[in-house]
Amino acid sequence: MRCEKCNSSTFIVHITCDHAKLCAECYEGDMSLREKQSVFARKIAVLKLAAIEMGYEITEGDYYARSGHKINSYHYKRLAADLNLFKDGVYLADTEDHQPVGELWEKFGGTWGGRFQDGNHYSYGEGK
Repeated sequence: MRCEKCNSSTFIVHITCDHAKLCAECYEGDMSLREKQSVFARKIAVLKLAAIEMGYEITEGDYYARSGHKINSYHYKRLAADLNLFKDGVYLADTEDHQPVGELWEKFGGTWGGRFQDGNHYSYGEGK
């Protein structure tokens, strides 16, 4: 099956309200902010469950913020979360400590802050 927007062949097809068949990349590119927020909420929930299965404990930092982050931060759009990881009750502060969870997040289509030394930052919707 081929994407009706970019003509790439794909195994993941999304059907829009007008019944267009789109690949994941084209579908996500056409979503509204509210739709992206819903996808982010679902994906971050799955990530947290996966991290727990990997043996981490999690507390939540900033999800939505009005200030305190860089200009145009995805926290301001409700498309980013700071997750604090713990192992055996010990806070894992280093970016490297987040690598297994961060790389999984990237497989989910998100952006992991470990690529820019902000290891506990997980965002979605940058279109990467």
